[in-house]
Amino acid sequence: MTTETNASSCCGSGSCGSNATVDVQGVGVTTVYKVSGMTCGHCEGAVSQEISALDGVTAVKAVAASGEVTVASAAPLDEEAVRAAVDEAGYELVGRA
Repeated sequence: MTTETNASSCCGSGSCGSNATVDVQGVGVTTVYKVSGMTCGHCEGAVSQEISALDGVTAVKAVAASGEVTVASAAPLDEEAVRAAVDEAGYELVGRA
């Protein structure tokens, strides 16, 4: 039996993990984005890591079940920069939630 996996999903590698809880309230600007393609904790971590690298980001919480990524930052972020970070992680930014 052959099992096919979606090339854009990390779950084919069997390396799913969990995303730590992050408090994103009360810190500057909080924006919630919709991201498609996240299916597990490893996906959450990949998206969080890329967005966390953006200048001004103070906290990120990605939730695969809802497809939402909450980002706290010192100032509003450039949406194209967030889109590029999500793309780099291998997922698609749908827009703001």
